[in-house]
Amino acid sequence: MLLTDALTQTEGLTATEQRLAGYIQTHLASIPALSIEELAAKTYTSHSAIVRLAKKLGYAGYKELRVAIAQAAAAALQTPEPVDANFPFMPTDSTMTIAKKMADLTQAAVARALTQLQQADLTRAADLIDDAKRIFLFASGDSQIRARSLQNRLIKLNKFAVIADEYADEAWTAANLTEDDCAIFITYGGKTPRAEQLMQFLTNASVPLLLLSGNVNSPLNQLADVALIITQKEFDVMKIGTFASQAAFDYVLNVLFALVYARDYQHHVGALRHKYQQLEDHQLS
Repeated sequence: MLLTDALTQTEGLTATEQRLAGYIQTHLASIPALSIEELAAKTYTSHSAIVRLAKKLGYAGYKELRVAIAQAAAAALQTPEPVDANFPFMPTDSTMTIAKKMADLTQAAVARALTQLQQADLTRAADLIDDAKRIFLFASGDSQIRARSLQNRLIKLNKFAVIADEYADEAWTAANLTEDDCAIFITYGGKTPRAEQLMQFLTNASVPLLLLSGNVNSPLNQLADVALIITQKEFDVMKIGTFASQAAFDYVLNVLFALVYARDYQHHVGALRHKYQQLEDHQLS
C-alpha cells in the first residue's frame, strides 16, 4: 500500500495518531526536513506517538518513515492533478502548493493541446512557414508575447519575422504582403473584428494565412489556409490569467518551429555551429 493511502486509513489509530497522520498528509513536502522533535512540536504530539504511528504504518521508526515521506513527496510533485484553469490557486495555498498547481496546469494544458493537433494541419502549417519569404505576425496582448517568442526562434532558421504593428499600422503592413509571404494570426478568442477584416483583405490578396486560435466557432477559421484550434477550459473574462491558453500556444508554436527545423536538421545544426564559431572568433579578436 502506498504511504499516501496508508495515511488515510484511520482504523486502528488513536485520536492523536489520526491527527498526526492528517498533518503529514497536508504537509508532505515539508516533513522530510523536520526532526522528530520538530514534528512533535508542530503537531502537539510526542516523540513516542510519532514512533508508534511509524510502526503502525510498517516502518521501524521515524527515520524510515521520513525516507518514505520524502519519496512520496517527490512522486506527488511528478503527478499532475486537475486544476481549475481560471482560478488555479487559492490565497490559503502554500508556496509549494501554488508551484505544484501551476506546474500541473501547464502540463494539463499541453497534454490537452496535443490531443487536438492533426498531422495534416501541422504539416501544412510548417509548409507555410518554410515556404514564406517573409513572415508577419498579427497578435496583441498575451498572444503577442507568444508571437515575439516565435519571432526570436525563427532567427535561428534565418527567417526574420515581423510583428505586424511594430513599426506601422497593421493595415499598412497587410497592404504590403504578397502571395510569397505568410501571415500568422494568433488570437485565443478569435472574435476580433479587426483581425477578421485584415484576414479577409489578405485572403482576397491570396496571401497564405495561418491561424492559431482557441475558438471553434470563430469566423476567422474559414478565412485561414490552416487553422489550428486549441481550446482550453478558460472563461472569457472571469479568470486570474491566461495561463492554460498561453502555455498551449507556446507549445504549438514550439512544435511548428521544431517541424521546420527538422526538415533540414543537419544544415541548421551545421549553420548554428559555424555562426557560433564566427561570433566567438570575432569576440576574441
